[in-house]
Amino acid sequence: MFRITTRRMMSAVSGLPKRPVTVFLNASRLDYDGKLDFSRLESLCDFRRHNVDKVTDRQEMLDQVQGAEIVITKEMPVSKDIFMDFPNTVKLLCEAGTGYNNLPIQAARERGVLVCNVPTYSTEAVAHMAITYLMNFSVSMFDQQRMLQDGDRSNFTGPFTLPLMELGGKKIGLIGGGGMIGGKVADICLALGMNVIISSRAGKLPETHHLANHEQVKVVKDLEPLLQESDFVSIHCPLNDETRRSFGLKELKLMKPTAFLINTSRGAICREEELIEGLKAGLIAGAGLDVTTTEPPPADSELWDLPNVWLSPHTGWRRIETRQRLVDMTADSIEAYCNATKEDEMVNVVN
Repeated sequence: MFRITTRRMMSAVSGLPKRPVTVFLNASRLDYDGKLDFSRLESLCDFRRHNVDKVTDRQEMLDQVQGAEIVITKEMPVSKDIFMDFPNTVKLLCEAGTGYNNLPIQAARERGVLVCNVPTYSTEAVAHMAITYLMNFSVSMFDQQRMLQDGDRSNFTGPFTLPLMELGGKKIGLIGGGGMIGGKVADICLALGMNVIISSRAGKLPETHHLANHEQVKVVKDLEPLLQESDFVSIHCPLNDETRRSFGLKELKLMKPTAFLINTSRGAICREEELIEGLKAGLIAGAGLDVTTTEPPPADSELWDLPNVWLSPHTGWRRIETRQRLVDMTADSIEAYCNATKEDEMVNVVN
Protein backbone atom coordinates (compact mmCIF):
# COMPACT_ATOMS: atom_id res chain seq x y z
CA MET A 1 0.00 0.00 0.00
CA PHE A 2 1.33 3.43 -0.98
CA ARG A 3 1.65 5.77 1.99
CA ILE A 4 3.10 9.24 2.36
CA THR A 5 4.51 10.37 5.71
CA THR A 6 3.49 13.99 5.96
CA ARG A 7 5.96 16.67 6.94
CA ARG A 8 4.44 17.44 10.32
CA MET A 9 4.49 13.73 11.20
CA MET A 10 8.13 13.46 10.06
CA SER A 11 9.12 16.50 12.09
CA ALA A 12 7.69 14.99 15.25
CA VAL A 13 9.55 11.74 14.69
CA SER A 14 12.85 12.78 13.15
CA GLY A 15 13.28 16.41 14.13
CA LEU A 16 13.49 17.68 10.54
CA PRO A 17 13.97 21.46 10.28
CA LYS A 18 10.87 23.58 10.18
CA ARG A 19 11.93 25.29 6.94
CA PRO A 20 12.57 22.57 4.35
CA VAL A 21 15.46 23.05 1.95
CA THR A 22 13.83 23.72 -1.41
CA VAL A 23 15.71 23.79 -4.72
CA PHE A 24 14.28 25.21 -7.93
CA LEU A 25 16.42 23.38 -10.47
CA ASN A 26 15.77 25.59 -13.50
CA ALA A 27 14.38 28.82 -12.08
CA SER A 28 15.28 30.98 -15.07
CA ARG A 29 12.96 28.91 -17.24
CA LEU A 30 10.22 30.69 -15.30
CA ASP A 31 11.92 33.92 -14.23
CA TYR A 32 13.74 34.58 -17.51
CA ASP A 33 13.27 38.35 -17.21
CA GLY A 34 14.01 38.67 -13.49
CA LYS A 35 10.61 40.21 -12.79
CA LEU A 36 9.06 37.55 -10.53
CA ASP A 37 8.63 37.81 -6.77
CA PHE A 38 9.73 34.68 -4.87
CA SER A 39 9.30 36.20 -1.40
CA ARG A 40 6.43 33.90 -0.43
CA LEU A 41 8.46 30.81 -1.23
CA GLU A 42 11.41 32.30 0.63
CA SER A 43 9.21 32.81 3.70
CA LEU A 44 8.13 29.16 3.71
CA CYS A 45 11.42 27.38 3.20
CA ASP A 46 15.16 27.57 2.79
CA PHE A 47 14.75 28.49 -0.86
CA ARG A 48 17.59 28.01 -3.33
CA ARG A 49 17.37 29.00 -6.98
CA HIS A 50 19.49 27.35 -9.62
CA ASN A 51 19.32 30.08 -12.23
CA VAL A 52 19.49 28.13 -15.46
CA ASP A 53 16.85 27.32 -18.06
CA LYS A 54 17.82 23.68 -18.59
CA VAL A 55 19.79 21.19 -16.56
CA THR A 56 20.99 18.41 -18.85
CA ASP A 57 24.09 17.22 -17.01
CA ARG A 58 23.39 14.36 -14.63
CA GLN A 59 26.01 15.32 -12.08
CA GLU A 60 24.95 18.97 -12.08
CA MET A 61 21.41 17.92 -11.25
CA LEU A 62 22.49 15.55 -8.50
CA ASP A 63 24.82 18.16 -7.01
CA GLN A 64 22.01 20.72 -6.85
CA VAL A 65 19.54 18.45 -5.02
CA GLN A 66 21.92 17.30 -2.29
CA GLY A 67 20.28 17.97 1.08
CA ALA A 68 17.04 19.13 -0.51
CA GLU A 69 13.65 18.04 0.78
CA ILE A 70 11.65 19.72 -1.98
CA VAL A 71 12.69 19.92 -5.65
CA ILE A 72 10.89 22.25 -8.07
CA THR A 73 11.18 21.95 -11.86
CA LYS A 74 9.60 23.73 -14.81
CA GLU A 75 9.10 21.50 -17.87
CA MET A 76 12.51 19.94 -17.24
CA PRO A 77 12.95 16.21 -17.90
CA VAL A 78 13.97 14.22 -14.83
CA SER A 79 14.62 10.64 -15.87
CA LYS A 80 13.90 7.69 -13.63
CA ASP A 81 17.58 6.80 -13.78
CA ILE A 82 18.67 10.16 -12.36
CA PHE A 83 15.77 10.38 -9.91
CA MET A 84 16.68 7.03 -8.34
CA ASP A 85 20.02 8.60 -7.37
CA PHE A 86 18.36 11.57 -5.66
CA PRO A 87 19.18 11.65 -1.94
CA ASN A 88 16.70 10.19 0.52
CA THR A 89 16.12 13.69 1.88
CA VAL A 90 13.88 14.46 -1.14
CA LYS A 91 10.23 14.03 -0.15
CA LEU A 92 8.38 16.28 -2.61
CA LEU A 93 8.72 16.99 -6.34
CA CYS A 94 6.87 20.07 -7.56
CA GLU A 95 6.23 20.61 -11.25
CA ALA A 96 5.84 24.36 -11.71
CA GLY A 97 3.25 23.86 -14.41
CA THR A 98 0.34 21.72 -15.50
CA GLY A 99 1.88 18.83 -17.42
CA TYR A 100 4.01 16.43 -15.38
CA ASN A 101 4.98 13.95 -18.09
CA ASN A 102 8.60 15.08 -17.53
CA LEU A 103 8.71 13.54 -14.04
CA PRO A 104 9.11 9.84 -13.07
CA ILE A 105 5.72 9.46 -11.40
CA GLN A 106 5.84 5.71 -10.77
CA ALA A 107 9.40 5.79 -9.47
CA ALA A 108 8.43 8.58 -7.07
CA ARG A 109 5.49 6.51 -5.86
CA GLU A 110 7.80 3.56 -5.23
CA ARG A 111 10.11 5.76 -3.15
CA GLY A 112 7.27 7.40 -1.24
CA VAL A 113 8.00 10.80 -2.76
CA LEU A 114 5.04 13.08 -3.40
CA VAL A 115 4.63 14.72 -6.80
CA CYS A 116 2.43 17.76 -7.25
CA ASN A 117 1.67 20.13 -10.10
CA VAL A 118 -0.17 23.42 -10.62
CA PRO A 119 -3.11 22.59 -12.89
CA THR A 120 -5.01 25.87 -13.08
CA TYR A 121 -2.49 28.70 -13.12
CA SER A 122 -2.63 29.30 -16.91
CA THR A 123 -6.18 28.28 -17.82
CA GLU A 124 -7.27 31.66 -19.12
CA ALA A 125 -3.89 32.62 -20.57
CA VAL A 126 -3.59 29.46 -22.69
CA ALA A 127 -7.24 29.70 -23.73
CA HIS A 128 -6.63 33.28 -24.83
CA MET A 129 -3.60 32.13 -26.82
CA ALA A 130 -5.79 29.70 -28.77
CA ILE A 131 -8.31 32.47 -29.36
CA THR A 132 -5.52 34.78 -30.55
CA TYR A 133 -4.73 32.31 -33.31
CA LEU A 134 -8.42 31.88 -34.08
CA MET A 135 -9.02 35.62 -34.44
CA ASN A 136 -5.93 36.12 -36.59
CA PHE A 137 -6.88 33.29 -38.92
CA SER A 138 -10.37 34.71 -39.40
CA VAL A 139 -9.00 37.93 -40.92
CA SER A 140 -5.76 36.61 -42.46
CA MET A 141 -3.86 38.95 -40.15
CA PHE A 142 -0.67 36.90 -40.20
CA ASP A 143 -0.58 36.79 -44.01
CA GLN A 144 -1.35 40.49 -44.29
CA GLN A 145 1.54 41.39 -41.97
CA ARG A 146 3.84 39.08 -43.91
CA MET A 147 2.91 40.87 -47.15
CA LEU A 148 3.73 44.23 -45.61
CA GLN A 149 7.07 42.96 -44.33
CA ASP A 150 7.81 41.90 -47.90
CA GLY A 151 6.95 45.39 -49.14
CA ASP A 152 3.65 44.33 -50.70
CA ARG A 153 0.94 46.97 -50.06
CA SER A 154 -1.47 45.74 -52.72
CA ASN A 155 -4.29 45.06 -50.26
CA PHE A 156 -4.26 48.78 -49.42
CA THR A 157 -4.11 50.03 -53.00
CA GLY A 158 -6.23 47.48 -54.84
CA PRO A 159 -8.72 44.66 -54.27
CA PHE A 160 -8.19 42.72 -51.04
CA THR A 161 -6.76 39.31 -51.97
CA LEU A 162 -6.79 37.34 -48.71
CA PRO A 163 -9.69 35.29 -47.30
CA LEU A 164 -11.83 36.89 -44.58
CA MET A 165 -14.58 35.29 -42.52
CA GLU A 166 -16.93 36.07 -39.71
CA LEU A 167 -16.69 33.68 -36.78
CA GLY A 168 -20.41 33.68 -35.99
CA GLY A 169 -21.89 30.37 -37.07
CA LYS A 170 -18.51 28.74 -37.69
CA LYS A 171 -17.58 25.49 -35.96
CA ILE A 172 -14.59 24.88 -33.72
CA GLY A 173 -13.64 21.35 -32.73
CA LEU A 174 -11.94 21.01 -29.37
CA ILE A 175 -9.91 17.86 -28.92
CA GLY A 176 -9.94 17.38 -25.16
CA GLY A 177 -12.37 20.24 -24.84
CA GLY A 178 -13.97 18.89 -21.69
CA GLY A 179 -11.02 20.03 -19.58
CA MET A 180 -10.49 23.40 -17.95
CA ILE A 181 -8.63 25.11 -20.79
CA GLY A 182 -10.81 23.60 -23.49
CA GLY A 183 -13.90 24.62 -21.53
CA LYS A 184 -12.64 28.21 -21.34
CA VAL A 185 -11.97 28.24 -25.10
CA ALA A 186 -15.49 26.93 -25.63
CA ASP A 187 -16.95 29.70 -23.48
CA ILE A 188 -15.21 32.39 -25.53
CA CYS A 189 -16.15 30.79 -28.84
CA LEU A 190 -19.80 30.58 -27.76
CA ALA A 191 -19.68 34.27 -26.86
CA LEU A 192 -18.46 34.89 -30.43
CA GLY A 193 -21.49 33.07 -31.79
CA MET A 194 -19.64 29.93 -32.83
CA ASN A 195 -20.75 26.33 -32.55
CA VAL A 196 -18.55 24.03 -30.51
CA ILE A 197 -17.79 20.34 -30.97
CA ILE A 198 -16.04 18.61 -28.07
CA SER A 199 -14.41 15.20 -28.13
CA SER A 200 -14.91 12.99 -25.09
CA ARG A 201 -14.00 9.34 -24.62
CA ALA A 202 -17.37 8.86 -22.92
CA GLY A 203 -19.25 10.53 -25.77
CA LYS A 204 -20.81 12.98 -23.32
CA LEU A 205 -19.87 15.48 -20.65
CA PRO A 206 -20.70 14.94 -16.98
CA GLU A 207 -24.04 16.48 -16.05
CA THR A 208 -22.16 18.75 -13.69
CA HIS A 209 -20.12 20.24 -16.55
CA HIS A 210 -21.30 23.75 -17.37
CA LEU A 211 -21.43 22.93 -21.11
CA ALA A 212 -23.21 19.58 -20.74
CA ASN A 213 -26.57 20.68 -22.11
CA HIS A 214 -25.66 23.79 -24.10
CA GLU A 215 -27.62 23.95 -27.34
CA GLN A 216 -24.59 25.13 -29.36
CA VAL A 217 -22.30 22.40 -28.02
CA LYS A 218 -22.09 18.92 -29.51
CA VAL A 219 -20.09 16.17 -27.81
CA VAL A 220 -18.69 13.29 -29.87
CA LYS A 221 -16.90 10.11 -28.88
CA ASP A 222 -15.03 9.65 -32.16
CA LEU A 223 -12.82 12.34 -33.69
CA GLU A 224 -14.01 11.75 -37.25
CA PRO A 225 -17.17 13.94 -37.16
CA LEU A 226 -15.33 16.65 -35.22
CA LEU A 227 -12.57 16.81 -37.81
CA GLN A 228 -14.93 16.65 -40.79
CA GLU A 229 -17.26 19.41 -39.61
CA SER A 230 -14.94 21.92 -37.95
CA ASP A 231 -13.64 25.13 -39.49
CA PHE A 232 -11.01 25.24 -36.75
CA VAL A 233 -9.57 22.37 -34.70
CA SER A 234 -7.88 23.19 -31.40
CA ILE A 235 -5.96 20.63 -29.31
CA HIS A 236 -6.35 20.73 -25.53
CA CYS A 237 -5.58 17.24 -24.22
CA PRO A 238 -2.69 16.34 -21.89
CA LEU A 239 0.34 14.47 -23.14
CA ASN A 240 0.32 10.84 -22.04
CA ASP A 241 0.80 7.38 -23.52
CA GLU A 242 -2.63 7.53 -25.12
CA THR A 243 -2.32 10.96 -26.72
CA ARG A 244 1.37 10.99 -27.70
CA ARG A 245 1.67 11.12 -31.52
CA SER A 246 -2.07 10.61 -31.84
CA PHE A 247 -2.64 13.34 -34.46
CA GLY A 248 -1.16 12.92 -37.93
CA LEU A 249 -1.94 12.48 -41.62
CA LYS A 250 -5.00 10.34 -40.95
CA GLU A 251 -6.58 13.15 -38.97
CA LEU A 252 -5.46 15.92 -41.34
CA LYS A 253 -7.09 14.13 -44.27
CA LEU A 254 -10.43 14.21 -42.46
CA MET A 255 -10.32 18.00 -42.02
CA LYS A 256 -11.67 20.56 -44.46
CA PRO A 257 -9.03 21.98 -46.81
CA THR A 258 -10.12 25.43 -45.56
CA ALA A 259 -9.74 24.50 -41.89
CA PHE A 260 -7.00 25.57 -39.48
CA LEU A 261 -5.28 23.55 -36.75
CA ILE A 262 -4.33 25.20 -33.44
CA ASN A 263 -2.14 23.52 -30.84
CA THR A 264 -1.48 25.23 -27.50
CA SER A 265 -1.27 21.95 -25.55
CA ARG A 266 1.78 19.75 -26.15
CA GLY A 267 3.71 19.44 -29.40
CA ALA A 268 4.32 15.71 -29.08
CA ILE A 269 0.60 15.04 -29.44
CA CYS A 270 1.18 15.56 -33.16
CA ARG A 271 3.18 13.35 -35.48
CA GLU A 272 5.24 16.35 -36.49
CA GLU A 273 6.74 14.83 -39.62
CA GLU A 274 3.22 13.96 -40.84
CA LEU A 275 1.93 17.40 -39.92
CA ILE A 276 4.67 18.94 -42.06
CA GLU A 277 3.83 16.58 -44.92
CA GLY A 278 0.13 17.43 -44.74
CA LEU A 279 0.74 21.18 -44.59
CA LYS A 280 3.11 21.02 -47.57
CA ALA A 281 0.41 19.14 -49.48
CA GLY A 282 -2.22 21.74 -48.58
CA LEU A 283 -4.48 19.26 -46.80
CA ILE A 284 -5.57 22.13 -44.51
CA ALA A 285 -5.31 25.91 -44.76
CA GLY A 286 -2.70 26.21 -42.03
CA ALA A 287 -1.61 25.61 -38.47
CA GLY A 288 -0.92 27.84 -35.47
CA LEU A 289 1.53 26.11 -33.15
CA ASP A 290 2.42 27.48 -29.75
CA VAL A 291 4.04 24.13 -28.97
CA THR A 292 6.25 21.78 -30.96
CA THR A 293 7.72 18.34 -30.33
CA THR A 294 11.09 19.90 -29.59
CA GLU A 295 11.11 23.43 -28.25
CA PRO A 296 12.43 25.21 -30.16
CA PRO A 297 12.19 23.07 -33.31
CA PRO A 298 15.52 21.91 -34.75
CA ALA A 299 17.27 24.56 -36.85
CA ASP A 300 16.64 22.52 -40.00
CA SER A 301 12.93 21.90 -39.29
CA GLU A 302 10.66 22.81 -42.18
CA LEU A 303 8.20 24.29 -39.71
CA TRP A 304 10.27 27.48 -39.65
CA ASP A 305 9.69 28.25 -43.32
CA LEU A 306 6.35 26.75 -44.32
CA PRO A 307 4.10 29.61 -45.50
CA ASN A 308 0.99 28.11 -43.88
CA VAL A 309 2.54 27.57 -40.44
CA TRP A 310 2.64 30.21 -37.72
CA LEU A 311 4.83 29.54 -34.70
CA SER A 312 5.06 31.08 -31.24
CA PRO A 313 7.56 30.04 -28.54
CA HIS A 314 5.16 28.42 -26.06
CA THR A 315 3.89 31.83 -25.02
CA GLY A 316 0.62 30.57 -23.51
CA TRP A 317 2.09 30.52 -19.99
CA ARG A 318 4.68 33.30 -20.30
CA ARG A 319 2.65 36.41 -19.41
CA ILE A 320 4.00 38.12 -16.33
CA GLU A 321 0.78 37.70 -14.34
CA THR A 322 0.55 34.03 -15.32
CA ARG A 323 4.11 33.29 -14.22
CA GLN A 324 3.67 35.11 -10.92
CA ARG A 325 0.49 33.17 -10.27
CA LEU A 326 2.47 29.99 -10.91
CA VAL A 327 5.08 30.95 -8.33
CA ASP A 328 2.40 31.74 -5.75
CA MET A 329 0.41 28.55 -6.43
CA THR A 330 3.59 26.48 -6.16
CA ALA A 331 4.04 28.13 -2.77
CA ASP A 332 0.47 27.04 -1.91
CA SER A 333 1.42 23.42 -2.57
CA ILE A 334 4.56 23.68 -0.46
CA GLU A 335 2.71 25.39 2.39
CA ALA A 336 0.10 22.63 2.37
CA TYR A 337 2.88 20.05 2.48
CA CYS A 338 4.58 21.79 5.40
CA ASN A 339 1.35 22.01 7.39
CA ALA A 340 -0.23 18.67 6.51
CA THR A 341 -0.97 16.17 9.28
CA LYS A 342 -2.46 13.63 6.88
CA GLU A 343 -2.31 12.89 3.18
CA ASP A 344 -5.64 14.42 2.19
CA GLU A 345 -4.51 17.84 3.41
CA MET A 346 -2.03 18.05 0.53
CA VAL A 347 -3.05 19.86 -2.66
CA ASN A 348 -2.55 19.00 -6.34
CA VAL A 349 -0.89 15.65 -5.65
CA VAL A 350 -0.71 13.57 -8.85
CA ASN A 351 0.78 10.31 -7.53
